[in-house]
Amino acid sequence: MLDRILLSRFRNHRETAVEGTAQFNLLVGENGAGKTNVLEAISLLSPGRGLRRASLADMPGQGFDGGFAVSAALATPGAGAEEEPVQLGTGIMAERPGRRVVQINGAEAPAVRLAEWLSIGWLTPAMDRIFVEGAGARRRFLDRLVLAVRPDHAGHATRLDNALRERNRLLSDDLAPDPRWLDAIETQLAEAGAMVAAARAELVQRLEETLTSLPESPFARPSLAYQPGGPIDAEALARALRDGRPRERAAQRTLTGPHRDEMLVTMAGKGQPAAECSTGEQKAMLIAITLAHSQLLESGAEQRPRLLLLDEVAAHLDPLRRDALFDRLRAGSAQVWLTGTELAPFDAIAREAAVWEVSSGSVHRLD
Repeated sequence: MLDRILLSRFRNHRETAVEGTAQFNLLVGENGAGKTNVLEAISLLSPGRGLRRASLADMPGQGFDGGFAVSAALATPGAGAEEEPVQLGTGIMAERPGRRVVQINGAEAPAVRLAEWLSIGWLTPAMDRIFVEGAGARRRFLDRLVLAVRPDHAGHATRLDNALRERNRLLSDDLAPDPRWLDAIETQLAEAGAMVAAARAELVQRLEETLTSLPESPFARPSLAYQPGGPIDAEALARALRDGRPRERAAQRTLTGPHRDEMLVTMAGKGQPAAECSTGEQKAMLIAITLAHSQLLESGAEQRPRLLLLDEVAAHLDPLRRDALFDRLRAGSAQVWLTGTELAPFDAIAREAAVWEVSSGSVHRLD
C-alpha cells in the first residue's frame, strides 16, 4: 500500500529511500541505527505528533538546515494498475520551523486530511507503561484507535482542545469572564466534546465485543470499559459546564468533560486491573487490543489503507506468541512494519517480507 518512502534530513537520515515494500516490512539493525526513526517518519503521515509525540523542533537532523521532509506513494484499495498512487508528504521548512506543512498530491492541506487516506497504528516499547501511567496516555491511545475508524474524529478532537484551552484561559483570568463569552465557548466545547465522547464510547464497546470473541491464549485477553469524564450528551455537558463555573473558576481549569475520560482495562478471567498485572501480562493485553482493533477494521466498512508499525515487538515474545502474532497479521490486510536488532525472530515471515538493513541513518535492501 505504502511505497517509495523518502526521508530527507529527518533525525539521523540525510537522504533515505525505502522502495519495493510488501505486506511485511522488516527494518533490522543495531540499536541507534535509525530503525525507529523510519517508523516515526511513516507515522507522521497521519494527524498528530507521531509515535514519539516529539516536537517539530526535535525532528530535523543535526547539521542540516533545520527543515525536514517525509513523503510516500500510497496505492489505494480498488485502484487500477493505470492509476497513479496518491502522493502524501509532510515536513517543516527551515524558514518556518514551527509550522508543519502537509501536502496531498502536491496541494497543501490540513494535517487532519491525512486520516481520510490512511490509518496508522503503532506499538512501541514506550507504550508498555500505558496501563500504569496517567489516564491521558490511555486517552491518546484510544483516540488513535478511534481515528482509524472515523477520520472526522481528529477534527472533533481539535475543536474540543481549542475550546477547552480558551475556557481554561478565561477561568484563570484575574478578571471575571463575560458570561456570554463563556456561554459561546461552552457551547462549542459541549458540541465537540459530545462527538468525541460518543466516538470513544462506541469504539470501546465494539472492541470489547471483538475481544470476547477471541481465544484467551496465547495472548492475555483484556476487558475494556469506557468511563466518561462528564455527561456525553451535548446539552447535559453544556449545563454541567455552566453549573460548575464557580468551582472551576476557583480551580482555574475545567474539571468536567471528555478531557477527563478514562479507558478501564482489566484482565479477563482474573478481574484484575491491568495496572496491577505483570509487565508480561500488560504487554500481552496491549498486543491483544491492537489485534482486536485490526480484526474490527477487517470486518467493518472502512476501506482506507491501514498500516501497523511494531517497534521491537517480536523480540520480547516467546516463539509461540510470536508465531501467533505473525499468523494474525498475515490474515489481515494491513501493511506491517517491524523493527529488530536481528533477523532470527522473524524467521517465520522472512521469506515473504521485504527486508532492509539499517545502519547509521542509511537503509540497504537485502535480497
